[in-house]
Amino acid sequence: MCAVEVNKDLIKKVAANARLNLTDEELEKFVPQIKEIIVESFSKLDSIEVDEKPSFQPIELSNKFRRDEVKPSLPIEKVFSNVSKELRKENYFKGPKVL
Repeated sequence: MCAVEVNKDLIKKVAANARLNLTDEELEKFVPQIKEIIVESFSKLDSIEVDEKPSFQPIELSNKFRRDEVKPSLPIEKVFSNVSKELRKENYFKGPKVL
């Protein structure tokens, strides 16, 4: 495991990524608080008993594949039956310009 030291520089970097402007006073206050949060969190994780048994699935999971079937598509008239003339250009849907 890689040990990361929680210090003012780390807090500044995290704050910059979160677009937070912290004062020196806030930095001093956050360093011990974040250290405590991290130590507590990892202590809890370390105390959890983990068995090496795989997780239980009540229903067997498997991929359900089907064959591709060629089917006739909708006629163009039916596709565009509810489309206004402003939104149709020949046999295409007309949309806004994307730059």
